[in-house]
Amino acid sequence: MSDRVVVAGAVYDQGRLLAARRSAPPELAGRWELPGGKLEPGESGEQALVRELREELGVEAEPLERIPGEWPLKPGYVLRVWTARLVSGVPAPLQDHDELRWLGPGEGDEIDWLDQDRPAVAEAMRRLPAGSAPTESTPTESTPTGTAPTRSLPGGARH
Repeated sequence: MSDRVVVAGAVYDQGRLLAARRSAPPELAGRWELPGGKLEPGESGEQALVRELREELGVEAEPLERIPGEWPLKPGYVLRVWTARLVSGVPAPLQDHDELRWLGPGEGDEIDWLDQDRPAVAEAMRRLPAGSAPTESTPTESTPTGTAPTRSLPGGARH
């Protein structure tokens, strides 16, 4: 029997990577991950990623490319990661997370990532688009001059 696939998204917007802090289960709570979830029967990895980002964060995203490799999670599960572009919506921690944070170049080590996410995060940070301009369909945040583009987004309760 093959392992069950968990998909995650290295979501990019305006030259930043989105990180999500786990609210559950207790052994993972408080640590950071790339958002995503389990592949359902009949779904491709890309379809699962779009669905999971919609459910967990309330956004529409476009999968771009798979980061090479897969990483073991708990027994019977493996993690596969895709880069993705935020298409519409403002990410909010709707399920399984209590905080979100945008990370710019060089900020990937500022948070406590889940161990299994670290190799994919390192690759995602290497692929971080440098200062990409927002598109019309991409929500923008105004950042006062002289402040860092990284910020925490308000938390939300888990369903």
